Amino acid sequence: MTSNASRAATLARALEAGVRADRATLVDVYTDDLVAWTPTFFADSRESLLAAVEVRDDAFSDIQVDIRPLDVGGDYACAEWTVTMTHSGPLALREGATVEPTGLQVTLHGVTIAEFRGPRICAVRQYWDELTVFEQLGLLSDESR
Repeated sequence: MTSNASRAATLARALEAGVRADRATLVDVYTDDLVAWTPTFFADSRESLLAAVEVRDDAFSDIQVDIRPLDVGGDYACAEWTVTMTHSGPLALREGATVEPTGLQVTLHGVTIAEFRGPRICAVRQYWDELTVFEQLGLLSDESR
């Protein structure tokens, strides 16, 4: 079994790699049969996670990630994270709508829970409020909050 400190470091590497679309690190930290759930996608393998990461748009730049491992024990690790980014490119919405770059800096807070098999992550669940970004960009009316 790997140490708690090693698992915390692996989870932090996985989160940073996901934000940066670092394919090599994602291959290194996840098992082939990974199962992942987030508010925006479900992956039933490492390959499907890699495919989801690769289709991201370039709507945000100047991305900063702050990861704080909360609890690591046994086969599980949990971390809180904050992503701060600048809206610098077109943001694609549903039905072909696009939000032109605003230059605004937005912050997203979330939590990730990972399950390990040996030194690699075999399952991951992430939780965040996706509408927070829309709210910070001024896209939500008072009635929708």
